[in-house]
Amino acid sequence: MRDGIVLALTAGEPAGIGPELCLQLAGKQRDTGVVVIASRQLLQERAGLLGLDVTLHPWQPGMAPHMGAGGLSVLHVDGCASVTAGKLDAANSRYVLDTLTVAAKGCLEGDFDGMVTAPVHKGIINDAGIKFSGHTEFLQELCDVERVVMLLATEELRVALVTTHLPLKDVPAAITPERLTQVANILNADLKKFFGIAQPRILVAGLNPHAGEGGHLGREEIEVIEPTLEKLRATGMQLTGPLPADTLFTPHWLDDADAVLAMYHDQGLPVLKFQGFGRAVNITLGLPIVRTSVDHGTALDLAGTGKADAGSLHTAIRVGEQMALSLKAFNGKASHKEKPE
Repeated sequence: MRDGIVLALTAGEPAGIGPELCLQLAGKQRDTGVVVIASRQLLQERAGLLGLDVTLHPWQPGMAPHMGAGGLSVLHVDGCASVTAGKLDAANSRYVLDTLTVAAKGCLEGDFDGMVTAPVHKGIINDAGIKFSGHTEFLQELCDVERVVMLLATEELRVALVTTHLPLKDVPAAITPERLTQVANILNADLKKFFGIAQPRILVAGLNPHAGEGGHLGREEIEVIEPTLEKLRATGMQLTGPLPADTLFTPHWLDDADAVLAMYHDQGLPVLKFQGFGRAVNITLGLPIVRTSVDHGTALDLAGTGKADAGSLHTAIRVGEQMALSLKAFNGKASHKEKPE
């Protein structure tokens, strides 16, 4: 096991491709410690459906994960009702959230060095009468932090969001000096902590076309974004913007940047997903733990067919491990600094 890192992997929506993506990990020898957080029966049934010969090894804290081909370490979670691949069932919504809770609490308690999440289905969880807007917000509440930041990344590009799952009509009012300050501070701090970037260089998109065109196409840049960025620059942050989003995502700007801060979900993510769909990773910043995820949904139409591509999951695991190692190094440096001379 490389560097002693152990990651929790939640299997996501039982009817989707998450369980089989987890099972695909058993296809070859691994050098990253992974423990699947799921119903053991669910994994056994999906393996049988796909004709996969996978041995599921029970795991508990303190054990080394199984790393060899043909096997997976599993921390069993009860409560999963009978599953038909591709068919959602609200009866499994609580079970899905229980897997997230087990993984996150395991990270907080030191049993895991980070968590990786397969996709969940927000609609079916809400249909069960449980208010749920996504992994990001769920983990924010569970970890009891005031603000989290969604970051999607490929090897070439990182895009963070000021606002996430909001109707477009609500976005301008949500971009306040307080929110922008919090998000920028988290992004800057976590690029240092989780990615080892000593002095992050961040490009900031404007909200309006042409970044407001001097106020002719909106005044948010003049009244909110630029004044806030000026105050943040005074603290030492390297922030460039607000820049027009239609020209920001070009080599002229990106070649010298560590991340882009977009104002809303569909301003930044379409560019990133076009550039690297299937090999991108969703990261939650602002948490006291490492959390990465795949960049796609439950793909119900592919569930049970054996055609699901685990590329994004492999990326999420690799990035999760790198973030966990960076966090250990960062905390080690912080502890060293705190020691008396």
